[in-house]
Amino acid sequence: MTLLSKKIDFVVIFKVKSANPNGDPLNENMPRTLADGIGEVTDVCIKRKIRNRLLDMNKDIFVQSDDYKKDKYSSLQERANEEIGKISETSDFSTKACEKWMDVRAFGQVFAYEKGSSIGIRGPVTIRTAFSKEPIIVISDQITKSVNSKSNKKGNDSDDEGMASDRMGMKHWIREAIYVFYGAMNPQLAEKTAFTDEDAKDIKDVLPKLFEKDASSARPEGSMEILKVIWFEHNSPAGQYSSAKVHSSIKIDNSGNIENEKDLENGTVESIKGLKAEIIQGW
Repeated sequence: MTLLSKKIDFVVIFKVKSANPNGDPLNENMPRTLADGIGEVTDVCIKRKIRNRLLDMNKDIFVQSDDYKKDKYSSLQERANEEIGKISETSDFSTKACEKWMDVRAFGQVFAYEKGSSIGIRGPVTIRTAFSKEPIIVISDQITKSVNSKSNKKGNDSDDEGMASDRMGMKHWIREAIYVFYGAMNPQLAEKTAFTDEDAKDIKDVLPKLFEKDASSARPEGSMEILKVIWFEHNSPAGQYSSAKVHSSIKIDNSGNIENEKDLENGTVESIKGLKAEIIQGW
């Protein structure tokens, strides 16, 4: 397989409707917001969803969540030790880890070993945090989170009706918002992790369907929707333009429409002249 041969930039536009896209555990699991009310979905959250979709494609993934695990291992250390041997600081371990797990060669990873130190692998794929186009409106509903599970007896944790004392809770969601995040793939770093053109295509293929099989009570089916993926493939490993210039060339309105879509397709945007965009509709 060929190592990543060209610099790649991409932009993803998605819509949230009646859902909590990324709860903050330090703030009662409310949707993440900045001080000015702009909504936020962290890069860690986005990478988790990319990993899950790659698992759907039967790719080997190192960092698996408990509710989406595809193997028998109960910890990352156990997975590493059993699959490629005891974690050590040798370069051979890093090479094997990158060969084995796609997310390691894409995003990098930190492996801790016995001596209290760690091995850091720097990946070629970077993802920026997603932000909403406008300040979001957070709606909070009081809900019943438990049912009558205890007998009505004095001295236990239930009230006079036999209900658990912590049965009431809150559910937070946003009415509707457009979010955007940006990413890039660096061929120079790809050489160190053996990230390939085929790996890049796999990520390209999962981005339009990022929220499929991701439903929960906080994110019901259909409440999270990828609108468009904008994919830029440069003509060399170094790239024709910086990622900052490419990303800033995308003009997206508050409804999620690309204002200069035709110009992008034709490669005529002045700041990125000659760099053609592939615009992929959400799945």
